Amino acid sequence: MTRRNLFLGMLAAGLSTIWQRRAATAATAAPVKSLDALQKNWQTLLADGVKVPLPTEPVKLSKEEWRKRLTPEQFHILREEGTEQPGSSPLNNEKRPGIFACAGCALPLFTSEMKFESGTGWPSFFTTIPGAFGKTTDYKLILPRTEYHCIRCGGHHGHVFDDGPKPTGQRWCNNGVALKFIAKTAKAAT
Repeated sequence: MTRRNLFLGMLAAGLSTIWQRRAATAATAAPVKSLDALQKNWQTLLADGVKVPLPTEPVKLSKEEWRKRLTPEQFHILREEGTEQPGSSPLNNEKRPGIFACAGCALPLFTSEMKFESGTGWPSFFTTIPGAFGKTTDYKLILPRTEYHCIRCGGHHGHVFDDGPKPTGQRWCNNGVALKFIAKTAKAAT
């Protein structure tokens, strides 16, 4: 057996395990509001007085400006399209009502009502706030994957797969370090 075949076999076995866990978890996902209501009414999960940017307000910074703004890990994920280790994000266990925003530019991307436990080790969502992302095709693992980036700052967030729960069947698999969580109960900055 060649090293390549051994690697591909190990990769397939790992993906199979993740797929089985994910399928079992998705089957038990809690019923949700209509998709239309989730996407139209996401602002109801914003904390009182919190101001958020619009996707039409682009953020364009130099590489050095991004390095100053972000932690080294955030820079690697958002600006160099890296991937954090599975299970490393505290946002995996975040259950409070609120908004998940881009760590690079604060654009709201997801709500807590869009989140589900995928069993993959990364924060996962079955839909997004409309207009939050642009998509590209990524061939880094040989097979094509749909990669998504923040529409406002271009930051890399993760990949979207067609193995999520109803009502979309999608799994937006996000790097936790690329997100910041704003709890509904948070106080607005003055």
